[in-house]
Amino acid sequence: MPIPMVLASASPRRRELLALLDRPFHVLVADVDERPWPGERPSEMVARLSLAKAQAVAQRRPGGWVVASDTVVVFEGQPLGKPAHAQEAEAMLRRLRGAPHVVYSGIVLWDGASGRCLADLAETTVWMRAYGERELAAYIASGDPLDKAGAYGIQNRDFHPVERVEGCYASVMGFPLCHLYRMLAAWGAPPVRTPVAACRAFTGHDCQVFPDILGARAATGD
Repeated sequence: MPIPMVLASASPRRRELLALLDRPFHVLVADVDERPWPGERPSEMVARLSLAKAQAVAQRRPGGWVVASDTVVVFEGQPLGKPAHAQEAEAMLRRLRGAPHVVYSGIVLWDGASGRCLADLAETTVWMRAYGERELAAYIASGDPLDKAGAYGIQNRDFHPVERVEGCYASVMGFPLCHLYRMLAAWGAPPVRTPVAACRAFTGHDCQVFPDILGARAATGD
């Protein structure tokens, strides 16, 4: 039997993505202060918060493996968190429109029994399309932007805000799945199959970067 695994997140998107590994897990929400530290770089912030989430949950559920992740959208060097209201969402989406930005996702795998830990970072460049005013207004009215970093969901098929990505698509959704597979493999416990085919089917995105992440394991893409 595989070692019990706990996802330290309340995000439904992370639950859906982790389920693609076809490995049982439980969900336990980490209660951590997610505010950035003064002078902290966005990539440093997601790495720190991923570790803090994993440690917080490991203290409550010792003995298993804890998976934690954190994601930030960065535009012109400035991190964009979740908008507090519709007006802030609109302002973020206007700034992002027709321009590139960077998404960082940190991920941590923590062994509650031994305290050993693996950490990784996914960096993806995202180009937003030049969506129109009516599209923008309809998307904001849907409420979808309000629980998402940068005020958008890359997977939203009605708004489809993104023109193209360079990097891991799943990490923009909040969970770099191939990176986790690589970490599990490093601990001698990889799932039976790589997540490539399942991720493609789930996201509808034809990933081109999985060979760089998974190496020889990705030769067939399944």
